[in-house]
Amino acid sequence: MEAMAASSAVARPTLRVAAFCGSLRKGSWHSGLVRAAEELCEECMPGLQIDHVDISDLPMANPDLETDNGDGFPPEVEAFRDRVLAADCFLFASPEYNYSVTGSLKNELDWASRGSVKCWADKAAAIVCAGGDFGGGRGSLHLRQIGIYLDIHFINKPELHVRAFDDPPKFDADGNLTDAETRERLKKVLLSLQAFALRLQRNE
Repeated sequence: MEAMAASSAVARPTLRVAAFCGSLRKGSWHSGLVRAAEELCEECMPGLQIDHVDISDLPMANPDLETDNGDGFPPEVEAFRDRVLAADCFLFASPEYNYSVTGSLKNELDWASRGSVKCWADKAAAIVCAGGDFGGGRGSLHLRQIGIYLDIHFINKPELHVRAFDDPPKFDADGNLTDAETRERLKKVLLSLQAFALRLQRNE
């Protein structure tokens, strides 16, 4: 029985998590959340590997930039789409701008939904966010709405909406997550994402 358990543990796949920060701001809390997720996976979650995908160089989505009847894209967009396709699941660190997602995050969602290959479809995802009184929660709800059309399957629980202005602060001046309780909550989000992604893969 112990040998079977050990064999099962060894055989468990490592999932590639494409992680996206919706803020382009230097010192963003959301970049800090992605970095904390990377650290957690390296320290204590060998079944997950974070691929932090930089979206700052993506041009604005524009069909005039597409070729081959809509299936050809600028080089930076092609590289971005390849990393989305290679992922087993997604982590969105999504700020709230005017009750919605940021323009940069919406732009990446649009680029990876273009053409005949729908890069987002049928994969698990989680959202983490930080902000004021609602912790960015209204923006995350809008992201969930967008995900319906893209066939992204978001985990429902646990949620992580960080009230970043609370005292003591949750992040330092460089945007690094310093709060131990929030870090533990982030770990639980990642574990839930892992379990859901593996379940979806078994059902394929």
